[in-house]
Amino acid sequence: MSDPSNTAVGGADRSLGQLVASATAEMSALVHDEIALAKAELRQDVKRGAIGGIAISTAGVLVLFSLPVLSFAAAYGIHNLGLGLAWSFLIVGGAFLLLAALLGVLAVAKFKKVKPPEKSIASAKQTAAVLGGVKPHPRPVTEQAPAVARSSA
Repeated sequence: MSDPSNTAVGGADRSLGQLVASATAEMSALVHDEIALAKAELRQDVKRGAIGGIAISTAGVLVLFSLPVLSFAAAYGIHNLGLGLAWSFLIVGGAFLLLAALLGVLAVAKFKKVKPPEKSIASAKQTAAVLGGVKPHPRPVTEQAPAVARSSA
């Protein structure tokens, strides 16, 4: 009677080496298929991202081109209310400058709140301290980096 652990699906006896080789080949094929699937998904995502980037860039250019037209329309609309044309353009220009000043103040306020990543720095220092004491070559913990010896040529 043959050992049931050594029989294949077709009923033929296969050695342990053949089974390992078969399993390795199947795992390799599975990994290659998974990599191919990931590449296909990434290609599709990159294509979608590129189309989205082109669309938003085109929209930004169109908005940029519409600003002078809308500025002239606003100035002439104010002029039709009874103000002189020069005053109308001055009001529209002043509105743009006021908006730019408000955005500048907002930007400065946000930039002042930017701080270094203190938790990440502390975690990196702690990790370096732990790894510095690992055998086989423990290093002394110092605050400054060791000086690099320069050889004279």
